[in-house]
Amino acid sequence: MAIITQQTVFDADALAASVIGIAADVGQHDSGVHQHRKGQLLYAPQGCMTFVLDDALCLLPPTKAVWIPPHTSHRAVMTNVVAYRSLYFDAAVSEGPDAVTMIEVDALLKALIDKMAFWPWDKAEGEMTNTVALFWEEFFAAKRHFYQLPLPSDPRLNQFRMQMMQEAFLAPPAADLAQAVGLSTKTVTRLFKVDTGMSYQAWRQQWRVLKAIELLSAGMLVADVSAWLEFSSDSAFIAFFKQQTGQTPLNFIKSAAVTDEGIAR
Repeated sequence: MAIITQQTVFDADALAASVIGIAADVGQHDSGVHQHRKGQLLYAPQGCMTFVLDDALCLLPPTKAVWIPPHTSHRAVMTNVVAYRSLYFDAAVSEGPDAVTMIEVDALLKALIDKMAFWPWDKAEGEMTNTVALFWEEFFAAKRHFYQLPLPSDPRLNQFRMQMMQEAFLAPPAADLAQAVGLSTKTVTRLFKVDTGMSYQAWRQQWRVLKAIELLSAGMLVADVSAWLEFSSDSAFIAFFKQQTGQTPLNFIKSAAVTDEGIAR
């Protein structure tokens, strides 16, 4: 069995095979904070997924995959329909890196992930060897990406961290955040600099980039994304997005669509 639903009771660590794969379509899901003894590769060919580590907020857009090493605490949140594949590798035989790693998924890597995701959970080990070896060869050759934002750890910002995972969350200006948490703007800026290595303004700008990518990946129109993120005009949003990513929002959408079509062939 490889296809699961939200009603399926599933524990990869309870299964004996060195590689376990699953496939699912999820409308809305919050995994809660958890970890596995096995390493995990998570891939979303459709939809956009947010996952949280102890010290960072990460975004997994379509056509990207993320490797989560064994015993890494994480939380996955899906707010729209997301088609995803997940592979779990026994830590004793895994060749995965020691750090969380995000990669571009090309046609061959997608084919390998799809094949492995639908393997029966009692598949003979000898029948998996060649495919797994090719998978890791392609994994380490893949282009790396970085859609990650460091999180503040100071207890005075705990409520802010909790609010970040709400679908309607919008990172406020520094003065508004300071008022909400009962601190001065200067203190908020200092805490963010200490905890994240970024000023709050720089952090907020990076958050807006990730949120824009999430909304665009979900099919939202450029004008609607601009309004949602409270830019003064569509042109201001387009200029901001291009400055941060090197692409206009429309080019970003088109390149993602071309990649997806190329993968689907």
